[in-house]
Amino acid sequence: MVFLFPFLLPASHCSLAETPQEEYKQIQKEIRSQKRKIEQTRKKESSVLSEIENINKQLKIVESDLRKYRKRLQATESQIARVESEIAEKKRKIESHREWIKQKIRSIHKYGNYTDTMMLFMSAEDISQVMRNIKYLQFIATSENRVLNDYKANLENLTIQEKKLVTLKKELSRNREKVSAEEQSLAEKKEDREILLVSVKKEKSSYTKMLKEMEQASKKLLEIIRESERAERERREILSDKNFSTLKGKLPWPVDGRIVVRYGSQKDPQFNTPIFRSGTFIEATPDAMARSVHGGKVVFAEWFKGYGQLVILNHGDGYHSLYGSLSEIFANVGDIIKEMHVIGRVGNSGIVNSDGLYFEIRYKGKPLDPLQWLQRR
Repeated sequence: MVFLFPFLLPASHCSLAETPQEEYKQIQKEIRSQKRKIEQTRKKESSVLSEIENINKQLKIVESDLRKYRKRLQATESQIARVESEIAEKKRKIESHREWIKQKIRSIHKYGNYTDTMMLFMSAEDISQVMRNIKYLQFIATSENRVLNDYKANLENLTIQEKKLVTLKKELSRNREKVSAEEQSLAEKKEDREILLVSVKKEKSSYTKMLKEMEQASKKLLEIIRESERAERERREILSDKNFSTLKGKLPWPVDGRIVVRYGSQKDPQFNTPIFRSGTFIEATPDAMARSVHGGKVVFAEWFKGYGQLVILNHGDGYHSLYGSLSEIFANVGDIIKEMHVIGRVGNSGIVNSDGLYFEIRYKGKPLDPLQWLQRR
């Protein structure tokens, strides 16, 4: 490549070089420039949905790490609060013992070491009283020894707890830095996705390509659904005690929210091109839970191009419900679940740059209007 490039480059590049070393540097610079252009061209030719999915997967990793670091941060803060409370309690006990020791020292200084002993013996009226007084003295000595040992143990424990507190505060600082770094990374990834989605909507060629890829994705979904129906017939599975076809207009909503994308044939307002939406997008709070609208069997639960993290439920008799754009999935393929079972957490892992749930209902693979099946609000 080094030998071929001088013939491909404009003559002005080579003529400006005064030495072979400078000419070599210019050639290397041009090679890097050409590589970047090739890479940019390759990206443009690649799948739009793949790029969106790649960014969404990176976002999921960062969000998962962020949750982990925030959990550690909360645990460290709780531990610090607990240790500080223990330190305060130890200091209170130490101060109490210290006052007792001061009084004892003042008493010894005033009356001497054996004042207590002499007073007890002098007050005895007979030998039995003396014996009792000896027991009292033993009790007093044991009690005083225990106080002194407690004082010493509390001092040692206080030193250990204070060292532990210093270590925990250092860990807290590290965890705060990690949380801050992850939050910055998350913001950058979200910005990348927003830029990509905006650019796709502005460029007609990219937008048209994305729509074609969504059509292909819909056909793949149809294959998954038909395979699910074949398996159901072969095993003669009864997936629900109620016939799904009788529940039109009675199904519970899979998540609380408002409809921002509706089902059906529409015209794109920017490019005036006809589009068909197989489902609806329900905008919801980021931590909202997606729930099954009816009992059934989980036949798909993973990433699906254009739909983000997707769960498909087979309700029997040819009916399926689809839950896309999830940030987390809580169900596994093969699970038999009941109505209103939590199957995941809503997110924005699909192509809609908003937190919520993409929802479809299909009969024998054909999309139906979900709003006709959900309870009226």
